[in-house]
Amino acid sequence: MISVIGLTAAALALICLLGWWWQCRTRNAGHADVIWIFGLGATALVYLLVGEGRWLPRVIAGVLVLAWSLRLGWHVARRVFSEAHEDGRYQAMREAMGTRINLFHFFFFQGQGLLAWLFALPFAAIGANTTSASPAWLCAGALVGGIALVGEALADRQLANWRADPAHRGYTCRRGLWRYSRHPNYFFEWLHWFSYPLLAAGSPWQGWLWLAPVLMLVFLWFVTGIPYTERQALKTRGEDYREYQRTTSPFIPWRPKC
Repeated sequence: MISVIGLTAAALALICLLGWWWQCRTRNAGHADVIWIFGLGATALVYLLVGEGRWLPRVIAGVLVLAWSLRLGWHVARRVFSEAHEDGRYQAMREAMGTRINLFHFFFFQGQGLLAWLFALPFAAIGANTTSASPAWLCAGALVGGIALVGEALADRQLANWRADPAHRGYTCRRGLWRYSRHPNYFFEWLHWFSYPLLAAGSPWQGWLWLAPVLMLVFLWFVTGIPYTERQALKTRGEDYREYQRTTSPFIPWRPKC
């Protein structure tokens, strides 16, 4: 397994190098998200396939990560390659870095590869776990993962339907899950990462796997998720989004303020 982990790290670094080269040509770094999603999903599946641990946790984890990767990867790829302009988060990065953007993006793309590799490590622990887990732990992991996948897909669909109407341009979506959270897609993405420590019950590495949802929360809340998304939303929707910020929970779905 150690040699496989090393090979996947090298493969991800090479793929991210090619991704960086492509953004230098196209001036669109949005496909970094596509690389992260599909790279993580593929790496996780490799670990589960070559692992010699209990088969049922490996199967459940494999189904969850495959469904997550294909659904989210296709959703992001379709948006990146169909829109004429670069995603607002990456536009903000480009404006902030100026002439240093290509150097910045080199390290950013490699960082995406590193994160994909790190977030795939829980699957190596699941793949190698030979300890029998209680059915309750496995059911809890499958249930949490299923709820997260459905919630994130629903949030993305509701937002896409809202944006498809030209009359909504300049206004903020407050329909469905977006009435209760400014970022329900991010919330369910975070929830998704709780399923894998549950599926690794009994593993000597289970305690470390709880770092995955913690790190995901840090990145979504402080780094590449909410800060850039809200900055761009304020730029394009102004007072409407400020009112949305005043009345709506930033992350965990909750009853809106009056």
